[in-house]
Amino acid sequence: MNYPTIEDFVGNTPLVKLQRLSTDSSDTILVKLEGNNPAGSVKDRPAMSMIQRAEKRGHIKPGDTLIEATSGNTGIALAMAAAIKGYHMILIMPDNLSVERRSSMRAYGAELILVTREQGMEGARDLALEMQQKGKGKVLDQFSNLDNPQAHYESTGPEIWRDTHGKITHFVSAMGTTGTIMGTSRYLKEQNPDIQVVGVQPAEGASIPGIRRWPEEYLPKIFERSRVDREMDITQEEAEDTTRRLATEEGIFSGISSGGAVAAALKLSQEVENAVIVAIICDRGDRYLSTGVFPAE
Repeated sequence: MNYPTIEDFVGNTPLVKLQRLSTDSSDTILVKLEGNNPAGSVKDRPAMSMIQRAEKRGHIKPGDTLIEATSGNTGIALAMAAAIKGYHMILIMPDNLSVERRSSMRAYGAELILVTREQGMEGARDLALEMQQKGKGKVLDQFSNLDNPQAHYESTGPEIWRDTHGKITHFVSAMGTTGTIMGTSRYLKEQNPDIQVVGVQPAEGASIPGIRRWPEEYLPKIFERSRVDREMDITQEEAEDTTRRLATEEGIFSGISSGGAVAAALKLSQEVENAVIVAIICDRGDRYLSTGVFPAE
């Protein structure tokens, strides 16, 4: 008998209806629980995709050293995928991100290199490319790797279309690498061009883990602005408050960028009627316990 392996359970995550946060609306707000993936986030999908497809092309092989700049979830997912596939994983991330994320990466056997908060993700990305140039490993580069959005085109988008029976009217996703929104938008708009795609970014001055307002020179190469109908700014307070409310009112223990996506979905719901809005819950809240977003006692 052939039994499934852990990678067989990446994807096909639950799509559930919000019951209490959206009671005053004629809309249906659904959230896709990507924290149910094996390594706990939406990034499991592109992590497996990037490694599997690079193997098929002959670009990498088990035993190689892989390098990636990450704000957290991609790093954890790649650390898991590297453990499954037999790679040495070097992850580069800013030192101000939560200790839970660092610990999770190390638990899978990854090597961590920290850059300063001031260097940020831009500095982490530059260092990854510099290390590759020096022959220290191969960069997967989630920011320009088309296998990132392709994973969502082949899985996230079809799952949402299937589970809403084609009734989705709006798709809401936080934007970091933009892989989720690019691939999902492409698939959904092929099914129905009228579906509205909303990208969520932090308001000026907000620091929301996992989503960014990229300087133009660091804008992910996979990003195509034409695939996003609207961008919504969410404040730090809105993202964190909605994250807490998801836990206490819906029983959904999520990360802060997920709170931002749902906050945007709730705002959108005030503008439209009889809509079916789908938002991505991209990870779990246990990665943020040390950040102070949840009550300690």
